[in-house]
Amino acid sequence: MDGNHRSNPKCNKTEKKFLRKQIKARHTLLRHEGVETVSCATQSLVVANGGLGNGVSRNQLLPVLEKCGLVDALLMPPNKPYSFVRYKTTEESKKAYVTLNGKEIVDDLGQKIILYLNFVEKVQCKELGLQALPPGLMVVEEVISSEDEKMLLESIDWTEGTDNQNGIPAHIDTHSAFEDEIISLSLGAEIVMDFKHPDGVTVPVMLPRRSLLVMTGESRYLWTHGITPRKFDTVQASESHKVGIIISDIGDLTLSKRGIRTSFTFRKVRQTSCNCIYPSVCDSQRKETPPSFPESDKEASQLEQEYVHRVYEEIAGHFSSTRHTPWPRITQFLKALPSGSIVADIGCGNGKYLGINKELHMIGCDRSQNLVDICRERQFQAFICDALAVPVRSESCDACISIAVIHHFATAERRVAALQELVRLLRPGGKALIYVWAMEQEYNKQKSKYLRGNRNSQGKKEEISSDASVQELLEQMPDMGDQDSACSVPSISDFWEGGCNSSKVTNSKLPVHTNRTSFHSQDLLVPWHLKGNRGKDKPVEQFGTVGSHDPGPVFHRYYHVFCEGELEAACQTLSNVSILQSYYDQGNWCVILQKL
Repeated sequence: MDGNHRSNPKCNKTEKKFLRKQIKARHTLLRHEGVETVSCATQSLVVANGGLGNGVSRNQLLPVLEKCGLVDALLMPPNKPYSFVRYKTTEESKKAYVTLNGKEIVDDLGQKIILYLNFVEKVQCKELGLQALPPGLMVVEEVISSEDEKMLLESIDWTEGTDNQNGIPAHIDTHSAFEDEIISLSLGAEIVMDFKHPDGVTVPVMLPRRSLLVMTGESRYLWTHGITPRKFDTVQASESHKVGIIISDIGDLTLSKRGIRTSFTFRKVRQTSCNCIYPSVCDSQRKETPPSFPESDKEASQLEQEYVHRVYEEIAGHFSSTRHTPWPRITQFLKALPSGSIVADIGCGNGKYLGINKELHMIGCDRSQNLVDICRERQFQAFICDALAVPVRSESCDACISIAVIHHFATAERRVAALQELVRLLRPGGKALIYVWAMEQEYNKQKSKYLRGNRNSQGKKEEISSDASVQELLEQMPDMGDQDSACSVPSISDFWEGGCNSSKVTNSKLPVHTNRTSFHSQDLLVPWHLKGNRGKDKPVEQFGTVGSHDPGPVFHRYYHVFCEGELEAACQTLSNVSILQSYYDQGNWCVILQKL
């Protein structure tokens, strides 16, 4: 095969199949990543499927590439399913192009991956820029001996029945509960902890085993810290850099398989109110009450029942009347599937996507009886079920879509379980498209339609391409002032006392989002202002007051809005899965994954 990408009409069936996949890889790189390939041979190649983002480490890929010649540089961008290799000579890169194209390798999880190579004129990689540790943060290496580490681990022995997918949600330790200095001892394995500033800057920090993390001042009070659940961390390849910030040199990044980390964290209980200089994140100084999140699977299920399932039953008719325009990239995904494919729409709503491609065999399911009834009235195949337990045989679907569904699950574990259910339905090689609402409603200096929306700017109704939640912003939301922030909202603990009408008073409440504004919390309630006839069913709990110009009641739906990288990280915890694409689409984070 030569370097001009031309196919030979005498190619056999296998060769033609490979050429199609190579061309598809080339077009995908250009369309979604901006990586432009060239037809003439150069010293540089882009290696599709050979990236940190789909489980291929530097130590695994480099020896394969070096068999074809002297590698001048191997650049592996973090979280991307491709890498760049530059050879000393064009002849060596041509040899790699011919020899390695279509070559099957085994990734660090033992899964088979096929490489597709194309020439590039120049390497296009976005450098992350220089970073510094958050102010007040310090990592001290080797604070205890290996013997002491062994003794401490043996004294607790928590390893039985655990896996190596360590995960701690991003958080700030409560100001009012603990004093300034917080220290944490890492034992058993190294791990990368992510620190994030409110302005969006994220700093990944390597915590070696037997090291001590010390957080004081700004790093303790203002920055969130957490551990993303995944099987591998992106780390520095060089032995000289094994602690502190994961620097931006993409020529020195690789994957490190996680072990089981045990931490001892020490906090001093505060006896007085916190008077730190960060009032915006200080619970002692904020006027609003802090949100309350479910602490168990049972509580999460109860929250979803009250503020997702019951609400959609009530608003189904009105909701359906605003859901008529398919989103372009979802349509593109469905129309690109082979004719005759079996496709499941998990959380299909009113069936907006069930009739997009008449060449597909599509089935839909939803938790709402009233929405499923609407699907059936439209002659679509749909049934009622929970997205955590779909009554369909494993590996029976060629593709699945999950549009604006996963963000309604109230814990990280339940969100991952919903993703795993999608994967269970797919046959090997099958694909799933997933959309979730994004925390970042302004991205790459562009505001989403959700923030830009002005219902008075056009004479006709417009549906927002953001998710199944905020159409009221453009289509039927009155000018509400500050009423949303003043709503009285039941907390999780109310469910323990017999429901929302309980006389028990609690100070712990989920925040209610103010429509058409940026998000300030990942877990929140979003108002829906009902118009028209609600039907015969009794309404769920209503909060606040509504002006005379909109006499309908207000319902609140629970959402967990996803931060950048969070959906990808959740998908990476799944076994036998490769992330083909990850992108941002008008206020949503989106992933296309494939079952291996």
